[in-house]
Amino acid sequence: MVARPTPKPRVRFPAGERYSQIKGLLRQHNLHTVCEEAKCPNIGECFNIGEATFMILGDACTRSCGFCAVSSRRPDGLDLLEPLRLARTVEILGLDYAVITSVNRDDLPDGGAGVFAACIRNIHALRPECDVEVLIPDFEGNWDALATVVEAGPVVLNHNTETVPRLYRRARPRARYERSLELLSRVKQIEPTMTTKSGLMVGLGESVDELVQTMTDLRAHDVDLLTVGQYLQPDAKHLPVEKYYEPDEFAYIRETGERLGFRHIEAGALVRSSYHASKQAAAASYASVVDTQASPTRQAGAVDVWLLDETSKGSGD
Repeated sequence: MVARPTPKPRVRFPAGERYSQIKGLLRQHNLHTVCEEAKCPNIGECFNIGEATFMILGDACTRSCGFCAVSSRRPDGLDLLEPLRLARTVEILGLDYAVITSVNRDDLPDGGAGVFAACIRNIHALRPECDVEVLIPDFEGNWDALATVVEAGPVVLNHNTETVPRLYRRARPRARYERSLELLSRVKQIEPTMTTKSGLMVGLGESVDELVQTMTDLRAHDVDLLTVGQYLQPDAKHLPVEKYYEPDEFAYIRETGERLGFRHIEAGALVRSSYHASKQAAAASYASVVDTQASPTRQAGAVDVWLLDETSKGSGD
């Protein structure tokens, strides 16, 4: 008897009143979400419960990773008012937890770190009760840029390792595995109490041993939270899916992560790095102590508007 291959995960077609409202606000304020740009399979579910991962710094990436659906081309100039528009949208939606990510902007001196910091501070000013999680690029190893983001006070700092080191040349040709691990470790050096997080895809051709070793490396660099999800090929131009994982295989990954000491691990076919992000943070017992660990820039009633100065602008502006 020939075993049937594991079927591709199915998702519901995105629809609903809340979904339409968020889509409308994003267009009104000229904002992007990674949910849309990366063709996330959970977009309908997340939008309908009032969650979205905002993608800043435009919709054009300076890198071309083999797995990613975000457009790769020369970016436009820097939008200095984006942090304020984003914060106003968060305020209108009444969010208590916001996730911010970005395209890679290797054309900017700080990789866009100043924009991340301005977004965090504007959200804290306009909606002090909203916690902010960031999913950042590697800033090409610019640790001053990393410090800029950390010092702005996100509650969780996420940087995705994406895959095992053997597959970096094929999947992430301009990234470096060791650099990603160092970034995550340096966050704790800057702010020891900050929660760190990373994400992995499976199905690109990695072995179980390689996956477990990568998870072990992440724990060795003091990463607190981990997400592991099935890679889904965006279109024929991207890397093919080598394997669809079974539910019991994801259960094994989750159990392994718990044994390694992650404070919380999400593992499943449709899990993505920002999926149920607030619940991940709460499950790690951080949400209850966020207020006591907040940075001085988070003051209830603050009305300061944080904009970018000219030093953050790239040469292409």
